[in-house]
Amino acid sequence: MTGSRSPFPRSWSDRSFWPVIVGGCVAAFVMVLSPLAAIIWVSFFENKIISFPPTGYTFDWYRAAAAMPQFRDGFFTSLELGLVAMLVSLVIGVPAALVLARGRFPGREAIQSLLLAPLIVPGIVAGAALYMFLIEVELASGVQVAMTFTGLAIAHSLIALPWTVRLVTASLVGLDPQLKEAALTMGAREFTAFRLVTWPLIRPGVVAGALFAFIASFVDLEKSLFLVGPGMTTLPIVIVNYLEWSIDPTIAAVATVQIAIISAGLVLTDRYFKLARAF
Repeated sequence: MTGSRSPFPRSWSDRSFWPVIVGGCVAAFVMVLSPLAAIIWVSFFENKIISFPPTGYTFDWYRAAAAMPQFRDGFFTSLELGLVAMLVSLVIGVPAALVLARGRFPGREAIQSLLLAPLIVPGIVAGAALYMFLIEVELASGVQVAMTFTGLAIAHSLIALPWTVRLVTASLVGLDPQLKEAALTMGAREFTAFRLVTWPLIRPGVVAGALFAFIASFVDLEKSLFLVGPGMTTLPIVIVNYLEWSIDPTIAAVATVQIAIISAGLVLTDRYFKLARAF
């Protein structure tokens, strides 16, 4: 009706709303980035006891962290687990995404929900459930899986798999199936059509899925807590254990290295695949 009052607020394109939008965005960025900036800043403090303002700045805490065997072992264990989880997620996730994106069969939605379930189930619940399952497997088979690297690798693969499936599926959604059909019509075999047509188009999503799978594994704490065995730990667990006994810039230095690795992974991921498309 002409002249009637709209039940909705004025359009967000109205310039009078811009200060509110900009202010909200700035506040959100400050809330997210301020803790990270503080950790990076503290990692260079000369003070052994964290206090403000610092008496000076130094790189000694990075050298101290590198000299501690628990941080070195935790870092390399997390790195190895991340690589294993990434490879497993690619081997399983890429074919699964291809089938789920292109196939039409009974139970398709159930399988898709199952593959994405680790994103929904709280990590601490999933870790406890997986630990109890592996114990049952050990009792039934006599083969120890829990509290071994194999058990950790299984858990971290479950963490990584949903991200690979989601990112590869998202890259397939915008892919025109007629391109592959045209290649088949021209006489190309199924594998040749995939290699020359489909693969180049979904490769950014596959690379992004691999990088994000590695990041998801590298930062995991909850599942690892249940499954690490004697003499084996991951970097997030080492950080938590260290904080129980000491709070000094060493832990900030370790966290800064972790932030740098995760940030580099996210930047590379977004370089190949715009993450906003997957959410």
